[in-house]
Amino acid sequence: MMSILDLLSLQDWVLAVVIVLLAGCIKGMVGFAMPMISISGLSMVLPPDWALAGLIMPTLVTNGIQALRQGTSAAMDSVKRFRVFLIVGFVFLVLSAQLVTQVAPETFLLMIAVPVVLFAGMQLLGLGFTLSRQSLPVEACVGAVAGAVGGMSGVWGPPTVAYLTALNTEKRDQMRIQGVIYGLGALGLVGAHLVSGILRAETLLFSCFLVVPAVFGMWFGGMVQDRIDQVMFRKITLLVLLVAGLNLLRRALVG
Repeated sequence: MMSILDLLSLQDWVLAVVIVLLAGCIKGMVGFAMPMISISGLSMVLPPDWALAGLIMPTLVTNGIQALRQGTSAAMDSVKRFRVFLIVGFVFLVLSAQLVTQVAPETFLLMIAVPVVLFAGMQLLGLGFTLSRQSLPVEACVGAVAGAVGGMSGVWGPPTVAYLTALNTEKRDQMRIQGVIYGLGALGLVGAHLVSGILRAETLLFSCFLVVPAVFGMWFGGMVQDRIDQVMFRKITLLVLLVAGLNLLRRALVG
């Protein structure tokens, strides 16, 4: 642990904990956005590889909690229903994860910013598409995009949420399905970045440490969820994501 404390200043530690705590709180309220908020915030104060590593273990643990909330049987049903999405997404996630250390920081930030801005902007404008039932070709394409972006940035939420929303998935089911998809994606991300070198001794310990504020934030967010207007809070969350994404876009383009 001392090696981590030597590499990060006290200010960086405090900011990292606050960012992940906020991300966990929002995830507890709306069921997604933890990787987007974490990577957007952590990238402002830490090198890209540390920012990406930092979100991996908190994302894995919180999504495991979310996926299993209605029991193992319900979670397995979700796995079977969205197996094409999961398989294709996993393959693209593993392949794209190996490119992280070969990509310039500006390109890395751009790949994070674009999906965040597009997703938040489209949702705020009420734009989207609907599907009457699951479409395997569409599901495979969305899984490929989600996996490719997820492997590079740890963020695969936007295309996933867009697809589930287009299917008019019931809220309780969507929360569980998101947990299953994101949780298995995070598990794949752990393996992929153990190979890529993003997760190494010091960054893995850093990521594990951030599990504590993430879980606490998620618990608090769940407590708050019943006491606020969900629609309004979702709009506020999207606005925060849009601002964070635009800031990352600015950093990628103008430094």
